[in-house]
Parts: sequence; C-alpha cells; structure tokens
Amino acid sequence: MQIGAEAAEAAGTTGSAPSGPRGLHARVCTRDGWAVPHAVATVTDAAGRQVARAEADDDGTLATAPLAPGPYTVVVTAAGYLPAARTALATGSGAAELGALVLTRQGGVQLPPPGTWTVDPAHSAVAATAQHLGLSSVHGRFAEFTGRIVIAPRVEESTVAAEIRAASIDTGNPTRDAHLRSADFLDADRHPVVGYASSGLTPAGPDRWTVHGQLTLAGVTRQVDLDLAYLGTGPDPWGGVRAAFRATTELRREDFAMNWNQVVRAGVAALGATLRVELDIQAVQGEALPPE
Repeated sequence: MQIGAEAAEAAGTTGSAPSGPRGLHARVCTRDGWAVPHAVATVTDAAGRQVARAEADDDGTLATAPLAPGPYTVVVTAAGYLPAARTALATGSGAAELGALVLTRQGGVQLPPPGTWTVDPAHSAVAATAQHLGLSSVHGRFAEFTGRIVIAPRVEESTVAAEIRAASIDTGNPTRDAHLRSADFLDADRHPVVGYASSGLTPAGPDRWTVHGQLTLAGVTRQVDLDLAYLGTGPDPWGGVRAAFRATTELRREDFAMNWNQVVRAGVAALGATLRVELDIQAVQGEALPPE
C-alpha cells in the first residue's frame, strides 16, 4: 500500500472519501451543526505544496488518503461561506483528525438551512403593546395565527408569510377586547385577517436581518419592516427540528386609520400613537406540524 504525499495526491480529488485507511478527516458544518455539503478542503505541507484535495459529501464529511507524518495546513471553502484555515498534524499512521470544522456565512449572518419552516402557534407568541395614559403600558396578544418561512439557497431571497385572526386579540379585559375588535381599531368583522408578506431580506449584522414586507391591518396595507434575530436551531421531542426567531417592529396607529382616542386631561391622550409589536417564533422544519 502506498503511504505518504504521493498517495494523498493521487486519491485526494473531489468526490467520495477514499476507501481503506484514511488521512485527513473532518466534518464541515455551520455553527448550529448543519452539514455544508460540497465544501472543498485543500491540504498543503510545510513547504506550501498541495498534497491533497477532497470534497465533502452530503453529510459534510470529507476525507483524504493517508498523509505522510507531519504538520499540514487545511483550507476549506464553500460557496456562500467564508474560507476557514486549520492546522492538522498527521500521525505515524497517516491520519489527521480535525473533528468539526465550522464555516461562517459570508457577511457574518446566519439563517437555518434552506427549505420550508412552518410556524408552530402553540410555542410562539404574537404580542402588541400600547402606551396607556402616558404612564404605563397595555399588553395584548393574538391567540390564533399561522405562518410559513421559506429559506432560499440565496438567503436574501427567503420569504415570510403570516396570517393572524384579528378577533383573537386578548388583553385580559373582555370589554377592552370587544372595543379593539370594533371598527375603531381592528374592524375584525369586516377584516378578519391581519396579513404579512415579505418582499425582501437584508442582512443587518451577525444573526440579524431586516425583513421588508407589506402588512395588511384593518383593510389598510402599508410597508412594514421587521427587525429579525435568528436564535438558532435544535431537535424537538417529536423527532423534528426547530428554528427560533425574535422579531420586533413599531406601528403608527394613524397609518392604519386607527384614530380613536380620548383626551383624559390637558394634553394627555388615553392611548399612545404607536404600537410595539413583538414576535417570538418557533418554526418546525417541513410543511407539517407535529401532533400535540
């Protein structure tokens, strides 16, 4: 059996990992542990000569034939990710274990893997806060909503769509909730659905995005941007995978023809002019939600 740089160079091309004893071995993944398939590792020796090249499989695993004992530099590249360089030391057997090699998306921003993610209303919250009497806040939430997130291979082309049942508003006070459902505010009888559809996505920093979209509320449609934070992914008890997000925005009531108010004392209105909206979202990978 050939051992050393010549063997590695002969076997170290793109494609599946070589059979038999292995040399460099690593799993290329994102920060959340998702595989980065088709990442390419280039291995150079101490003199700067390329001795091997390997392409990761669908699980993100890459391997070369055995290497000559000694130190090596490994540079891993993948479309849409920043290159990563690591130092590897091949043992007397020719093996060099790197373990998990984490790649970061270009621009330093992250989102879940491409595909469809379905919002789980049972483990999500859609809340709104209004100022009351200029002193404190009234908090409400919507109990009924659905949503769908599609992460595109080019993350800037990802989309978000959501529908909220206007009549499901709950502030903990039945009289106030009935008023909010009336034509003074949500006009839930004539406009039962509050809808949001994204039109674009812009990176705003590590793990942060600005979602551009159209909000239809009480029959009025306006451009509304969401400040979105991606909180990561993980397994759930039903064998699925979940992603978590938090989004916020601020709405002006007058933009949606919600002009009702009362002046309770000189210069002080019962309600503030703006609403703060906060979304805490869990989304399940795929088109369907798990059973309760």
